[in-house]
Amino acid sequence: MLITGLAPAAHGANRTGRMFTGDRAGDLLFATLHELGLTSRATVTGPGDGLELYGVRVTAPVRCAPPANSPTTAERDTCRPWLSRELQLLRPTVRSVVVLGGFGWQAALPALRQAGWNVPRPRRYSATAHGRH
Repeated sequence: MLITGLAPAAHGANRTGRMFTGDRAGDLLFATLHELGLTSRATVTGPGDGLELYGVRVTAPVRCAPPANSPTTAERDTCRPWLSRELQLLRPTVRSVVVLGGFGWQAALPALRQAGWNVPRPRRYSATAHGRH
């Protein structure tokens, strides 16, 4: 399983050295992964804390903590070649991809396609098509 989201947070991954650490969202993510048997521990503090992932890789579309903790679309697009290459290298072993957040989806879909994955295009929701006006 590959999990991707936004970018290293200035007070989270940028400080701890590990993605999705140092904030409540990361705490929830790793506690959930631990409940599912995918990590060795429920809490994560940084390198050297003993965390092991079992069949899980965690990454981000933007590779550095952006100013004001808010990556721009230009940063996302500039970093896309690194995410695409990582996805290409992982393709033989990854069986599922979990993308967190809208920004993550906007980064992951084109990167997955560039890496050679067959990604169906999501259909837009239409209230009219579902009998609602």
